[in-house]
Amino acid sequence: MDLTLRVWRQASPDAPGRFETYPANDIDEHASLLEMLDIVNDRLLEQGIEPIAFDSDCREGICGTCGLMVDGRAHGPMENTAVCQVHMFNYSDGDTITIEPWRARGFPLLKDLIVDRSAFDEIIAAGGYISISAGSAPEANLTPVPKPVADRAFDAAACIGCGACVAACPNGAAQLFASAKVAQLNLLPQGQPERFDRAERVVGVMEEYFGSCTNYGECQVACPKDISIDFIAMLNKDYRRAKFSTRKAS
Repeated sequence: MDLTLRVWRQASPDAPGRFETYPANDIDEHASLLEMLDIVNDRLLEQGIEPIAFDSDCREGICGTCGLMVDGRAHGPMENTAVCQVHMFNYSDGDTITIEPWRARGFPLLKDLIVDRSAFDEIIAAGGYISISAGSAPEANLTPVPKPVADRAFDAAACIGCGACVAACPNGAAQLFASAKVAQLNLLPQGQPERFDRAERVVGVMEEYFGSCTNYGECQVACPKDISIDFIAMLNKDYRRAKFSTRKAS
């Protein structure tokens, strides 16, 4: 199949950006969108043109590295799917596909389709762990976890940190990501000792980089792992309790 690509090109954060048009001819309909970009890049190299810079890693919808805006939609036309899992049979011969990077203050652009998502790393570092007493780790099976709780924690842990929620949010908010990372620990018995401190730390870092949630719900729709905005409500509740406890103690 023959396609036309409109791709955002920007040599560096300070350089002017622009859309450039490239042909993508003779593409197998079973190729993924990233494989199609690989083919186009090989052809650009043959012509002496710098290839399109984009991120990818596992290409199995797990790592979250491949985040792109495709035709104005985070991760492209399919629901609950990372862009690396979008295949060309979802398009028709002759289609034009527009590809651009995430657009959010918290994700500054580095080059072409690559953005800096290190702010997510800082959020995880602020609360993505549990503390234990010194000594040997307890046997996991000695801490009973009700199955509904375990299932809910697993739902939160499914977040791959791709940033689609931020890119889709009109406010550039990161509450869905942050709440998922907090909930996967706060729901479990092992996460209870630091539950409210964790919520306060994570929100504190998040607010340095991202906008505030006003319940548009676009994040949930764009999420390739179907993370529920119910986790945002849980984070807000824990954060309020944390701030109340801090104020009461002082």
